Amino acid sequence: MTEPLGGTTRMTAIVAMGNDTLGHAVPPFTSHAISVSLPTWRDNVGYEEGEKRVVEAMVSGYPRFFIHLNIQKLAGICEQKFGIKGEKCILCPSKRVADHCREFILSRTALDGISTRVRLVQYRICLEDTPPQPPCSQKPDPANRIGLHIVFFPEDIFPIAKQFWQHTGMGISSRLADYCLALLDSQRPQSPVSPPQSPISSRSPSMALNRHYSVKHVPKTPSFGNGECKSTFSLTASKPETLSRDQTTYIEERYGRNLPLSAGAYAKRALRRRIAGVLVHDTMDDCSHGPSAGALDAEVGPSSRGVRDVTEDDVFLYPTGMAAIWNAHQLALAVQPPAKSVCFGFPYTDTLKILEKWGPGSYFLGHGLDSDIDSLEHIIEQGLSENPSAPPILALFTEFPSNPLLRSPNIPRLRALADKYDFLLIVDDTIGNFVNIETLVYADITVSSLSKIFSGCGNTMGGSLVMNPQGRHYTALKQHMSANYEDIYFNEDALFMERNSRDFARRIHIIDINTQAICDFLRSRSLAGHATHRENIAIKEVYYPKYTTPSNYAQCQLSESGYGGLFSLTFTSLVASQAFFDALSCYKGPSLGTNFTLACPYTILAHFQELEWAAGYGVEEGLVRISVGMEEREALMRCFEVALNAAEAAVVEVN
Repeated sequence: MTEPLGGTTRMTAIVAMGNDTLGHAVPPFTSHAISVSLPTWRDNVGYEEGEKRVVEAMVSGYPRFFIHLNIQKLAGICEQKFGIKGEKCILCPSKRVADHCREFILSRTALDGISTRVRLVQYRICLEDTPPQPPCSQKPDPANRIGLHIVFFPEDIFPIAKQFWQHTGMGISSRLADYCLALLDSQRPQSPVSPPQSPISSRSPSMALNRHYSVKHVPKTPSFGNGECKSTFSLTASKPETLSRDQTTYIEERYGRNLPLSAGAYAKRALRRRIAGVLVHDTMDDCSHGPSAGALDAEVGPSSRGVRDVTEDDVFLYPTGMAAIWNAHQLALAVQPPAKSVCFGFPYTDTLKILEKWGPGSYFLGHGLDSDIDSLEHIIEQGLSENPSAPPILALFTEFPSNPLLRSPNIPRLRALADKYDFLLIVDDTIGNFVNIETLVYADITVSSLSKIFSGCGNTMGGSLVMNPQGRHYTALKQHMSANYEDIYFNEDALFMERNSRDFARRIHIIDINTQAICDFLRSRSLAGHATHRENIAIKEVYYPKYTTPSNYAQCQLSESGYGGLFSLTFTSLVASQAFFDALSCYKGPSLGTNFTLACPYTILAHFQELEWAAGYGVEEGLVRISVGMEEREALMRCFEVALNAAEAAVVEVN
């Protein structure tokens, strides 16, 4: 539950009880929620195995893995209007994105020896009385018109097309789909007619398998290998929670003002300034046109990001965090000579897939320890000895800290290596967040998922890419971006993101304190905390930056800051993992960085098809990842104590 506080929200004294309605939105009654309720361990395994009980209950999900029902509805309309028999489609926000999608489908099917066709259709949607306009950008304008770019392909290769949607995060957002559906609805005759059937009601939409939401037992089709399948399965969606438009606005905006789409430019400018750290007074107010932090006369000053000369013009916004990562990789490919990239440390799954599936390939150094830096230098030296004229490395991508093991790489040493061998250092600071850490001083580029704690509300997506003006490659990077950057971040998503992020720093401090208290308590009763006097120990290790590679974290930690809101637990047995997870009374589903506590059995969701591979890097099958929220600390402590007692009781029962 929430209550108003200066235009933002705070958690009440009671821990937000998890929405135990399987398959429904988290938070509940949120039309554009980015998580979904999977309240028990069995539910998570059931989803991965394609259990009918679970699959048919899904009416929401993380947007890059579960295509929002209204996007499915809009795609169904486009298929009926422009498709031919046996075709499906992916909806893109611009022609350039559609071109990338088409190229990806053709290249991946060719690797599998499949001959296919892919065609593009542009669909301009506008009010009946709006004068026609020449083709232009996809962005909405005051005349209520928008352009969709539709990628059509044979339905049997939908799983391959879905990979583009998942890996790049560049598909249209659910709010953009709603906007298009509203425009289409305005075109209908006033007399009663049968509306176009949505794919939800008229047929069972297909969902591609992937390593976050996947299915084990499905019709047999070829496999990608490394745990990634190409099968599809049918689902019949349950009826979603239904609210009126006014109710949805009330709950999602949390007592905020309803700003017009035309205020999107102000919201985006405010976001870029907030991320660049240049706002002298970051206010909670709106001006006549939009957020006052985005007004032309807002007071700005030197950046607080620790790097001289950073401005809002060095910040680029994207519709998702993965879109920021994908575009950072595309940028590296555009300005550097071709070479393999490096994925340093065990990453969030799609980062590695981007480096593997686009460009010359990658080296994976999955532990992210100093010994891996030694291995990297050996790889580089060996490559130079074989071909001195070829650059050994394009770019190194790393997370600080990593998800889910919260390991922090030795960033100064990686920077020295990048300088020595002239490759780009790209750091994902999503987990650490720039209130707690400063990595831009070492990186050429930092990327972040704004969907996480920067937003906090779990109701909108976004990503950012920030360039370091002091980096040796800055001029080339900036010139390319200035000439080629395309703003595909839908204005309404930006408006929600701007509103949500106004109290970002305040929320971080509360969450930091809550998380450290919980982790200290759990570690005191773990093997890692030397609780050897107890016979029923359930927790093996607490992964948290305070305990995991602390000296590396300290090199980027800002003074008087904390360790973030994310930690992971491993257990002495799978039974203990399951008992702990099931006994937690918080929300349970994918995603992280919400103002409310959110837990998931991470390895089950992210690596179900490759459990043995993940375990080789320390990501055990029974790992539980927890993102701590703003609930009152005493209530949170009771919540985790109850869960730990259940896990310890399960250990006793088994023994």
